[in-house]
Amino acid sequence: MLATAPALRDETTVSSRRARVARRSYRGLFAWLYLLPVLTYLVVFYAYPLYRNAELSLRDYTVRSFVSGDAPFIGFDNFRTMLDDPTFVPAVVHTTVFTFVSIGFQYAIGLALAVFFNRSFRLSGTLRALFLVPWLLPLIVSASTWSWMLNSESGVVNSALTAFGMPQINWLTSPTWSLTAVIIANIWIGIPFNLVILYSGLQAIPDDVFEAAALDGASGWRTFRHITLPLLRPVSAITLLLGFVYTLKVFDIIWIMTRGGPSNSSTTMSTWSYELGFGSLLPHFGPAAAVGNMLILVALVFGLVYIRYEKVQASR
Repeated sequence: MLATAPALRDETTVSSRRARVARRSYRGLFAWLYLLPVLTYLVVFYAYPLYRNAELSLRDYTVRSFVSGDAPFIGFDNFRTMLDDPTFVPAVVHTTVFTFVSIGFQYAIGLALAVFFNRSFRLSGTLRALFLVPWLLPLIVSASTWSWMLNSESGVVNSALTAFGMPQINWLTSPTWSLTAVIIANIWIGIPFNLVILYSGLQAIPDDVFEAAALDGASGWRTFRHITLPLLRPVSAITLLLGFVYTLKVFDIIWIMTRGGPSNSSTTMSTWSYELGFGSLLPHFGPAAAVGNMLILVALVFGLVYIRYEKVQASR
């Protein structure tokens, strides 16, 4: 009996270890099962399309080769074609102007409205809900509405200009004003997003901070500059990043309002990519994919810059 006691203890220890290993294995299996839907979604809707777009930009795809699957590998020739195209430089300039002017005004107006609504008053909730309307409407509805408002002959904007004795403007048909027209529409659509995010950030700032500033005699502008803006910096950073990524790929607003014209005066990289791939009887799938990959690369660079910025801020 005494001789077999250590053996029984060893068997019990081994059994308990096996049970713990089995439980860990089951927990790991269940964890992967919980992650499986997310992983499947990421692979199907993100990883695979990115891979296909990269492959498309490195091969000479035509309509026939899409069916036969024998597109020859041409390396970076599609990127050279993109860079040599006379539309490349105007598209880059228009995309830069469209993106930075849009997010600049969207952020400034959204921040001003967030500060305004941060003070409680009657009908505050109702007015905030009304400001969300541009964000909730389908983009095709918003773009069509702005196309009607900026119409040269029957638009309400030109009617208002005439009423004030100002000359009418060919917003959608003039190479000088077409880019301005789509920027105005995009700013209007993006303001609610900035308002919601920045308002949430302001609500997270403790009231004690503002009360202490008021007791110290700080003016409203000094409080905003030295307290509100610094404390709002993390929220502002993610707001600007998301606004940049969204604005960089805006297509439907521009396409519905101007189709990138006239004379490519409002063509951006996203509309140019679509036009190369689907805008003619002889589509250029490879260069179109190259343009799309360039947009992805730019968004990735800004995303990495944001991650680096957050690490630097966290280390301080």
